[in-house]
Amino acid sequence: MKTIQKSSKLANVLYDIRGPIMDAARQMEDEGQKIIKLNLGNLAVFGFDAPEEIQQDMIRNLPNSAGYSDSKGIFAARKAVMHETQKQGIAGVTLDDIYLGNGASELITMATNALLDDGDELLLPMPDYPLWTAATSLSGGTPVHYLCDEANGWMPNLADIRAKITEKTKGIVVINPNNPTGVLYSTALLQGIVEIARDHGLVILADEVYDKVLYDGVHHTAIASLSTDVLTLTFNSLSKSYRSCGYRAGWLVVSGNKKRATDYIEGLNMLSNMKLCSNVPGQWAIQTALGGYQSINDLVCEGGRLRRQRDLAYELITAIPGVSCVKPVAALYMFPKLDPAVYPIEDDRQFFLELLRATRVMLVQGTGFNWPAPDHFRIVFLPHEDDLREAINRIAKFLEGYRKSNGTDNAAVSKPSAIKLVAARA
Repeated sequence: MKTIQKSSKLANVLYDIRGPIMDAARQMEDEGQKIIKLNLGNLAVFGFDAPEEIQQDMIRNLPNSAGYSDSKGIFAARKAVMHETQKQGIAGVTLDDIYLGNGASELITMATNALLDDGDELLLPMPDYPLWTAATSLSGGTPVHYLCDEANGWMPNLADIRAKITEKTKGIVVINPNNPTGVLYSTALLQGIVEIARDHGLVILADEVYDKVLYDGVHHTAIASLSTDVLTLTFNSLSKSYRSCGYRAGWLVVSGNKKRATDYIEGLNMLSNMKLCSNVPGQWAIQTALGGYQSINDLVCEGGRLRRQRDLAYELITAIPGVSCVKPVAALYMFPKLDPAVYPIEDDRQFFLELLRATRVMLVQGTGFNWPAPDHFRIVFLPHEDDLREAINRIAKFLEGYRKSNGTDNAAVSKPSAIKLVAARA
């Protein structure tokens, strides 16, 4: 009998955030084992509830949510997004420039499908949020990764971006604040990216989902606010700042010189119409979220829960011999490095699968974020402090056993355990 195989379009698609390690964890849970999940930024499962006023507005509007909305979204929500862009200093945005979707992820897929022909190239950060690489490949495009430099606080290397532009390059993806590193890009660096896009006629695709999850008094600059001539697509959602991952409410804003992109915008409209509309109850949450009390500030300020957990995770991770990390100033993650001289890992997916089985702690290996070497991992610092301390202590014991079995304990003692954050604050 003829076998049914997956599409060849999936050959270069990777999404290890929900990959083989999660499959193994699910099997362990089925066997009755309790897993501490540090792999996914799913806030609700760690007690970060969506603001009550958002929940109440969705409930009140359920009677109005049974039918399709406009394919771009309901008026009130798009109006609220438009006002938000004005606060950010983004010029020239109208209601027609705003598309609502089932989270930013759906809109990222829509935007890449509308932009890329087979063989077109899209510049992506390395490491990246792997959805971007997957969406580029599924759209028929070729992902080309530019270096984010760990020695420079994970800032994108502008020279590397310029060097990788070809006649097939269509755009530059900017993830700021960054997932998985948790760093924030300076305004000067963003201006450099805008200049590159201007010089080469490229589209900027800006993933700014964590723009309100900021620590230590840093300020986020929306890259779309830095030009009126470079076509910029900005993606955001309620998932992180408003702890509403499951509500699937996101938005895409088109700004800059739209006259030169009328055909592309027609493509966005076509794909928007094809999906009929996004989740209507989630749309009703947007106006309340953007216009209401910003409770995220209570979580990220000094003494706030996210700030405390960030500090604890960083302190414990960098205390492990042979482990270093750029301290995050944004988002929900950090991206520590395992010194290759101390941890000579060949297959990091297998390594973290073994760590899961030994410790019942689930992490995602660095190559899952399209980092080329098996020497990093992403850690989510969402669990309560006691659980976070327990999880990292288990990781530390596993790594201690690995060093002893490989005879690298002496190498670990001579290595520094922390990398200072070099990134400028915007």
